[in-house]
This record gives sequence, C-alpha cells and structure tokens, in this order.
Amino acid sequence: MTADATLSDCHGGFEDRSGQFDLLGRSWTLLPGVFAPVHTTSTALFSSWLPFPPGGAFLEIGSGAGVTAVTAALAGCAHVTAVDISPAAVANTAANARRHGVADRVRVLNSDLFEALDTGERYDAIYWNSNVIDAPPEFEYLEELRWAFFDRGYATHHRFLTQGPDLLRPGGRMFLGFNTLGNKERLRVMADELGLELATFRRRPGVLGGIRVELSLLEVLVA
Repeated sequence: MTADATLSDCHGGFEDRSGQFDLLGRSWTLLPGVFAPVHTTSTALFSSWLPFPPGGAFLEIGSGAGVTAVTAALAGCAHVTAVDISPAAVANTAANARRHGVADRVRVLNSDLFEALDTGERYDAIYWNSNVIDAPPEFEYLEELRWAFFDRGYATHHRFLTQGPDLLRPGGRMFLGFNTLGNKERLRVMADELGLELATFRRRPGVLGGIRVELSLLEVLVA
C-alpha cells in the first residue's frame, strides 16, 4: 500500500468513529476533513519538544486540528498565530482554541504559508510540521487531506526556508518538523543555497499513519 493510501485510510477510519480525540493529556475536537493527529506520533512529540517562548509570539504553519498552537498558548506564549491552507483546519484550530480557553491568544488564519500575515509581523519562534513527501510535478491535490503530506516539487519547503527567517525577531528561532518519508537531501541542498544550516534539535523513531519513520525536529539556522 502506498503512503498516500495508508495515511488516507487511517484518517478516514478515525473520522468515521469520533468527533474528538485525546492527546497530550487533553481532549480535542476533530472536524470532518482534518487529519486526526492521534494516528501519528509527530504532533505529540514535536509539541512536547518545542521550546515555546514564554510571553513571546509563536507562529505555526499548517496548524491542522490546532494541538500545537493551543499547547503553545497554554505553555505561556502571549501571542499565537496559527495558519493553514485548509478552511476545515482553520475552523478546527479555532474550535480547539475556544475549547481550551485560549481563543484570546490564538489568532487563526486561512493562508498558504505566510501569505495572509500582515507586513511587519515578527515572531520569537516559527514552526512547521511539514508536508514532507516530495511529490512529482504532475501530482494533483485531489482532496484537502493531501496538503498535509505532499509538497509538489518541494516548492513550499523552498518558500518556508526563503521567507521564514525574515519573519523572526532578534534572537528568534525557526523549526521544521520532518521525517524519513521526506527528501532530506533536497532540503539540505535548498538550505545550503540560501546560506542556512539545518541542525537536528531532537529526533526519535515514530509512526505516521502506521508507517514507521524517524521523526526529526530540525532547527533552521543562519549559517
């Protein structure tokens, strides 16, 4: 079975069973069309590994169900911006921010990467649990779920590395959630060409939709 089929099957099976899930000691709302992070260890691991800036501004790209964004607010971030290209994910993140009492600190935007952000916005930390699978040029996003896993030509990864550093405050940090389904060599070549370094912040074995992978939280550093 392909990675596409495995991930879609896991998502669909969970969606049919429940409108909520438990993760990181909390219960969360799950809306139709949004991937259930209970089927991967990446959301829980990355959310527990990230050094959220207390009292600072945190930006999450691809917020999905909103677990990491809400966790950031609960961990003490004063301002959290969560963006997602999927309208269903935007609604889901907003629902979980309300559910956990942090809607006043979590702003949720429908955005293709950084496009919906206001000019001049800066952050103490930027994070993206990326859609790591390097899809070929002819790949089509036939359903919203595919945006969570596939990046055609690694175009979004290139934009993240190109534009992200300019959105950091002095001393700010930028993180990328990655795994062995991704094209690490292509990512490193992109980083090198942009004068950036990819440092492994933490890593460990995990699963993604039933597929065994090594999960890595990478920090993007200016070389």
